[in-house]
Amino acid sequence: MKIHDLITTTDALADLCERLSKSDFVTVDTEFMRENTYWPELCLVQIANEEEAAAIDPLADGIDLTPLLDLMTENEDVLKVFHAGGQDVEIIVNLSGKTPHPIFDTQIAMMAISQSEQIGYANLVESWLGITVDKGARFTDWSRRPLTDRQIEYAIGDVTHLSKIFPRILKKLIKTGRGDWLDAEMEKLADVSNYITDPDQAWRRIRQQGRNPQVLGRLRALAAWREGEAQHKNIPRGRIMRDETLADIASHPPKKQADLAKVRGLSAAWRDNDIGKRLLKVLEKAEPIDKDDLPERLKKGAPLGKEGALVADLLKLLLKIRSREIDVAARLLTRAEEMEALAAGVRDLPVLQGWRYDIFGRDALELVEGKLAFAVRDGKLAMTHVDDVQAGMEETLQVAQAAE
Repeated sequence: MKIHDLITTTDALADLCERLSKSDFVTVDTEFMRENTYWPELCLVQIANEEEAAAIDPLADGIDLTPLLDLMTENEDVLKVFHAGGQDVEIIVNLSGKTPHPIFDTQIAMMAISQSEQIGYANLVESWLGITVDKGARFTDWSRRPLTDRQIEYAIGDVTHLSKIFPRILKKLIKTGRGDWLDAEMEKLADVSNYITDPDQAWRRIRQQGRNPQVLGRLRALAAWREGEAQHKNIPRGRIMRDETLADIASHPPKKQADLAKVRGLSAAWRDNDIGKRLLKVLEKAEPIDKDDLPERLKKGAPLGKEGALVADLLKLLLKIRSREIDVAARLLTRAEEMEALAAGVRDLPVLQGWRYDIFGRDALELVEGKLAFAVRDGKLAMTHVDDVQAGMEETLQVAQAAE
C-alpha cells in the first residue's frame, strides 16, 4: 500500500479525493481535541482504500477541506467505513451539515457476527490481523505542530488496518446472511439529527428521578440555558455546571441569587456574578413540562413490581441464551430497559419488529405469555415450547400405560 506524505494543500487533497472517488470503499478516522472546547477541534483526518493511504492536516494554512467533505457526503458510490465512528461523523456534520453516506461501522458489524458488545479498535486489529497496535501516541496533543513521524504513522495505521479488516468482515456478514440486519443500524448512523444538539432536548440526557412536572420543567430550562452558555463560550458544558448540580438546582431551586453560593458544585462567586443572574432569570421563567413530553423511560408501562421484575430477569436470561446460540451481541438484539418494558406490558417495541422479532422477539413474547419455558439439555439451558413439553409428557404417559 502506498502511504503519502502529510497532505497540507488543497491541490494535493483534491488529487487524493479524485483517486479515492473511484474506490468501492474508503476507511476514515480523525484525530481531534475537545477537552477544553464545546466544539471538537479537528486536528487530523486519515483516509485509505486498499491501495493508498494518507493523513490530511486540516490546520495547514490555506487548506480547503471541500474536496474531502464532498467525497464524504456527496459521493454515493463510495462506502465510508469507520470504527466506532460517532465522534468522527459528528465532526463531519459540524463542518458540512451532512453525514457521510453511505456509511458502515465495523464496531456495529462485529455485533452481528460475534458476541462482542463494543469491541475496541486495538482488539479488533489484534483479533483479525494478529497485530498489536502501538498506543503510545493515542493521548498525544494532536493540535501541536509539527506532527512527528511517529504520530502520523500511528494515525495512518488506524485506516490501513481497517482497510484490510473491512473486506473480511463483509465476507463473513454475507456468509452468515446477516448483512440485512445492519441496514437499519447504518441508516441510524447517517441520521444527521443524532449529531446536532437541540438545546431544548438537552435535559433528556441528564439523570433525574421522579416525574414531577415542575422539576422536569426547570431541568429542561436549565439544560437549554447551559447548552447555550457553553456553545457561546465554546467550552465543555461541564465547565458551566455539572449534571448533578443542574439536577440538584432543578429539584431544589434557590429563592434568591445569594443562595447559589450554598449549592454544591458552585463557587461563592455565583451569588453576585452575571451568569448567576442569568440562571435565576431562567428559573423564574421555567414552566412545568407537559405530560406528553415526559421521557420515554417514564411513560412506558406500569411499574414492574416483584413479579414483573422476575419476568424481566427471565427475559434477560433468554437474551443471553439466544445471543450465545446464534453468536451475536445481545446489545444488537435488544437492551435491558426494553426487556423491562416488555415485562410491564408494552408491545410497541423495536424488539417486536422486523428481523429482531424473528430472531428473538417472538420467543420473548411467548415467554411473557407463558408459551415458552426453560429446560436443561445436556447440561445447558435451552428453551422449549410448553405445548411440546405437555405433548412429550402425554406421550410418555401413554407409553407407560401401554406397557402396563
